[in-house]
Amino acid sequence: MTNNNDNKAKILPGTDRPLLIGTRESPLAMAQANMVAAALLSAHGWRSDQVELVPIVASGDKVQDRALADIGGKALWTKELDWALHEGKIDCAVHSMKDVETLRPDSLIIAAMLERADTHDRLIGADSIDDLPQGAIVGTASPRRKAQLLGLRSDLDIRLIRGNVQTRLSKIENGEYAATLLAAAGLLRLDMDDIGTDIPHEIMLPAPAQGAIGVETLTESSHLRGLLKEISHPATFRAVMTERAFLKELSADCHSPIGAYATVDGMSIKLDAKICLPDGSESIRKVSQFDVGDVEAPALLARKLLGEASAELKAIFDK
Repeated sequence: MTNNNDNKAKILPGTDRPLLIGTRESPLAMAQANMVAAALLSAHGWRSDQVELVPIVASGDKVQDRALADIGGKALWTKELDWALHEGKIDCAVHSMKDVETLRPDSLIIAAMLERADTHDRLIGADSIDDLPQGAIVGTASPRRKAQLLGLRSDLDIRLIRGNVQTRLSKIENGEYAATLLAAAGLLRLDMDDIGTDIPHEIMLPAPAQGAIGVETLTESSHLRGLLKEISHPATFRAVMTERAFLKELSADCHSPIGAYATVDGMSIKLDAKICLPDGSESIRKVSQFDVGDVEAPALLARKLLGEASAELKAIFDK
């Protein structure tokens, strides 16, 4: 099967025409796509006109009054970009890896990941979770953040908050919420790294793949896969794929309160993972260390967590 993006009339993206990079339109998504473009220019010695960003409005950006888990989950961030890839409208798509479904079409492949940024969650509106007033209203759309917050402070009033970073910050400033949590990596990429306080991993584990930028293309496109491989950060790729393998074993979805963080040290991987009840009343956390080539280890850790879980907690992952 011939890939229209790759081989049609021997016109190659990045060489004979600009390489088209698909991205969501939000300020953060555009910043991340520009990082990918800059990496490609640097890696291949290209001129600036050899790449072009193609902004696309995602379904997840259109719905701002409901939790994504209730209206379609992570696919709301990817389906328009998937369509554009399959139709040859773009050559690759840039994603926040934490927003990419664990199960992807066989026709698409994550071909590269940039070096991971800060993986912490950042608290906005207070210096620490302990400093939040009794019964404080905290905004988040993340079941993981909600569960871990309630596990620490059951008195907190956790309410849905949606919108881009600027929108969420404005809701803190106008007093609609006492606090919110944002990914430190996103704030860094928006040149807003001076905002908020990092929550230590000991207190709150990040989402699987948090802080990682992935680049997806057509599986059959050997030309594009080769170009993208040159900008991929191997340790980040291994760590994130480890976290995604853990997620896959749990059959997790957007409703599942899960934290996972893998680190790579030479040929060894350390995976720190946690599953919770949505109300934070039960959580189980374990750490596993294994060789890079041990593809079964993430799934084994997932099964160990489920093995110690109550029937109620197990039921969240019984699909």
